[in-house]
Amino acid sequence: MTRQEFRELAYNGLWKQNPGLAQLLGLCPLLAISTNMVNAVSLGLATILVMALSNLAVACLRNFIPYEIRIPVFILIIAALVTVVDLAFNAYFHSLYLVLGIFIPLIVTNCIVLARVEAYAAKNPALTSTVDAIMMGAGLLGVLAVLGALRELASSGTLLAGIEMLLPGASALQLFGDDYPGFLLATLPPGAFFTLGCLIAAYNAINQRRAARRLQPPRPATDGQATTNTPLTS
Repeated sequence: MTRQEFRELAYNGLWKQNPGLAQLLGLCPLLAISTNMVNAVSLGLATILVMALSNLAVACLRNFIPYEIRIPVFILIIAALVTVVDLAFNAYFHSLYLVLGIFIPLIVTNCIVLARVEAYAAKNPALTSTVDAIMMGAGLLGVLAVLGALRELASSGTLLAGIEMLLPGASALQLFGDDYPGFLLATLPPGAFFTLGCLIAAYNAINQRRAARRLQPPRPATDGQATTNTPLTS
């Protein structure tokens, strides 16, 4: 894989085809688990792990999977990997596992995972398929992190609440003081929709502004800026 191919995969996953902002895939966990930043990032990391391993497995086995039964086989591979991740969370991060609950097993039904397996891993080599999965997952992770941070700040005035479930001894950041009354709407499903809508609006505005800049004709050089390359004469 060349550097240009890596840059294209990174740009597509992180921005151009971002699953949360451009493709609007996986909205159920995106909206339900993003009540705080720790929960959102944890689910995002689990999704990246499942996507990377499933893309790698399918890319390695794609020539041995009959076309007619490819979807059931893909789902079986994803389900097996999600089971491994679910058991690992239960073993090593049990308190976080209890908080995330059903949303780790629901990665099996996340359309982002199956979409990348079908659209990319089933047609490309293992390395590029793995990189594509990591970048797509990182794009979703970024949206989850921003969404969780904004909702947590608005609802309780804290950041990284529950970080002790990942790093024992760590504590959350209290940014607005102990007397902050909180904004209840941010913790409810409508708050998730409103916050995600603002992120999508900002994403579209940035893309439109960049497109408008590309369409603008180049400015003519002024007399003070014009330069000449005339040769020196003695």
